[in-house]
Amino acid sequence: MKMKSYRNILSGLLSSLAIVFGTLTAVAAEPPQIGGAAPDFSLNTLDSKSVSLSAETAKLPVVLVVLRGWPGYQCPLCTRQVHDFVEQAGAFAGKARVIMVYPGPSENLQAHAEEFLKSKQWPKGFLFVTDPAFTFTKSYGLRWEAPGETSYPSTFVMDAKGKVQFAKVSKSHGGRASAAEALAALEKIK
Repeated sequence: MKMKSYRNILSGLLSSLAIVFGTLTAVAAEPPQIGGAAPDFSLNTLDSKSVSLSAETAKLPVVLVVLRGWPGYQCPLCTRQVHDFVEQAGAFAGKARVIMVYPGPSENLQAHAEEFLKSKQWPKGFLFVTDPAFTFTKSYGLRWEAPGETSYPSTFVMDAKGKVQFAKVSKSHGGRASAAEALAALEKIK
């Protein structure tokens, strides 16, 4: 009788755990949606300064550009997108902080990010942060789980309250937001 009772208890516990873990794995993070609050985050610049979304939106609206980062090489489309934003830096001045996220595996991510920025003039008001081990990327529902991939290239514009005013998530290497699209979204923020 005792053995049957222990089996019933164990069976009940295992069923409960299966339900809990099934629920946890079924609920994947989704990218922030227009009208919703963008989840706060804290990532580091290449010189180890912490950057949080809440601190930046307290100053100005934020344009958040999520690059592919380090998928095993420097992404040429990321380079092109960054160039587009950097060329328009003057138009963003005083209107928004631009934060670019460079995700990748933790190992050598700092060196790869430094290599990515090596020949670029980084404008004032632009921040470049790394996302080691994809912590931010996963929390924003942007982790591209495929061989040779890192994250879905994405751009979000948040107002001073952290509310998403513009969102563009590409499920391919192309189809990224341009600086002009981000600037147009900023113009609509009151």
